[in-house]
Amino acid sequence: STLKFTLVCILCRWQTLIGGLLLHVSWKLGWAEINSSSRSDVSTWLPASVLFVGIIYAGSRALSKLAIPVFLTLHNVAEVILCGHQKCFRKEKTSPAKICSALFLLAAAGCLPFNDPQFDPGGYFWAVIHLFCVGAYKILQKARKPNALSDIDQQYLNYTFSVVLLALASHPTGDLFSVLDFPFLYFYRFHGSCCASGLLGFFLMLSTVKLKSLMAPGQCAAWIFFAKV
Repeated sequence: STLKFTLVCILCRWQTLIGGLLLHVSWKLGWAEINSSSRSDVSTWLPASVLFVGIIYAGSRALSKLAIPVFLTLHNVAEVILCGHQKCFRKEKTSPAKICSALFLLAAAGCLPFNDPQFDPGGYFWAVIHLFCVGAYKILQKARKPNALSDIDQQYLNYTFSVVLLALASHPTGDLFSVLDFPFLYFYRFHGSCCASGLLGFFLMLSTVKLKSLMAPGQCAAWIFFAKV
């Protein structure tokens, strides 16, 4: 955002490539466990990997146009999608507190366009796509078989699929050649920030997986929230 780099395919591919390489190295060093999965498990997870690409692509587009508090408010509406799916389709019991929380999130997001002094239709468009991708991704995660892919396996597939798909998309979107005109292409600050974003994203993912295995769901959700902030 500071350097006005808007070539999202290049940025997201760079971040996921770093994350994938770090996860692969961690696996080789024994710091993370990646299991050899069957083709059926991998093919079942591919729709979620497509949604993962949508999450990072649309999220990056939205962040380039919206203020961070606005983006986070819209991002949280994904919880409303998950809550609605559990209540309406899975017929799960939902506490009144959770329903009220979802309604407040929806009301806050609905008021944003009318009170945002820097309203950008394009930013809101990409934010809506982002939140729907996040909601659908969480629904697929909840629906997965317990003995199928682990969280690390899922992320490894997400990284691999993202690098391939974003590499293929960089030419049709024009990012592949437009990057040559970026004025800070050879600046250490630009490359350092790209590496740092991939590195921090990888450690956030790894710490999230570790927290899920060590803590109760409520405590884990609180720590993940503070980590993202």
